[in-house]
Amino acid sequence: MEKELRVIISGGGTGGHIFPAVSIANAIKAKYPSAKIQFVGALGRMEMQRVPAAGYNIKGLPICGFDRKHLLKNIAVLFKIWKSERMAKKIVKDFKPMVAVGVGGYASGPTLNVCASMGIPCLIQEQNSYAGVTNKLLAKKASKICVAYEGMERFFPADKIIMTGNPVRQNVVDATISKEDARVKFGLDPNKKTILLVGGSLGARTINESMRQHLDKVKSADVQFIWQTGKYYNTEMNQAVKDFGDISNLKVLDFISDMGAAYRAADLVISRAGASSISEFCLIGKAVILVPSPNVAEDHQTKNAMALVDKDAAIYVKDAEAPDLLLDKALEIVHNDAKLASLTENIKKLGLKDSADVIADEVIKLAWRKQ
Repeated sequence: MEKELRVIISGGGTGGHIFPAVSIANAIKAKYPSAKIQFVGALGRMEMQRVPAAGYNIKGLPICGFDRKHLLKNIAVLFKIWKSERMAKKIVKDFKPMVAVGVGGYASGPTLNVCASMGIPCLIQEQNSYAGVTNKLLAKKASKICVAYEGMERFFPADKIIMTGNPVRQNVVDATISKEDARVKFGLDPNKKTILLVGGSLGARTINESMRQHLDKVKSADVQFIWQTGKYYNTEMNQAVKDFGDISNLKVLDFISDMGAAYRAADLVISRAGASSISEFCLIGKAVILVPSPNVAEDHQTKNAMALVDKDAAIYVKDAEAPDLLLDKALEIVHNDAKLASLTENIKKLGLKDSADVIADEVIKLAWRKQ
């Protein structure tokens, strides 16, 4: 009788870490329905809700990052790291994983350190074009490192790297609704060009301000807009639109659950430059203007964006310049069919399909290697 497959997956902190982790778990379960999968996250971070909602068990560690502004507070951080290492050791001993997967984020550090010290093979997945601190520290202990961008030899041993791409939301890739029907679904004209603005589930202040400050241009434009403000900014932005007056070519939403339909409706997308979003744009071949968030570690969103811009596969607008330039740039591009076509063609060349399956296969190979 074949031994039961047991996998521990650790990391989180942001949707960009959590979504790939869950996708990898789903791909493993599709191949081995009887597999046992244990997640390990950081207490108080979003994985503690998102992972159980996806149907998986998760245990939380009290780990957090260093406070660079208030150095004395790091005494407590060091204690939390020590405590997290002890807790991770107990979780690993109790669960007895055959392989460990780290997706970045605080919790993956102690979990994979413990696994590596116990001889359990480790795989890490790096979503961004600039490697995160935790993954860089874990690289020497990892057997395999799955990446989504070229040139990652800057951060990791070349012989361990596998180019897999990032797992993406399946409903985005599988969307079959026509462009016209997708626009009707959002209450818009099926035959008019459409711009989609997204800033993540919480929203992006700069992208929202780029719209709010130019509602006169929005109303007079011969194009329609789907504007996801994010829940945090929705009340404020809706009030601004209400104060301005009726804008019939604008659909304002706090959150879009069916992103597959939203992408299908759009001729052009305006977005932050998170790794998961970029992977989706590449797979579906979507013309995009990227406005990288400046408030992320190592400015990695700008590096993500430039990896596309350097291949003429996306347009870059700097965050600080967006309120003045973004809307005009978007209106210029959306009416330039040749530019839209070249952006679509170039970005689609960068898409890597079936990433979750490819990563799951590597995880499974590592698990059986020592059995």
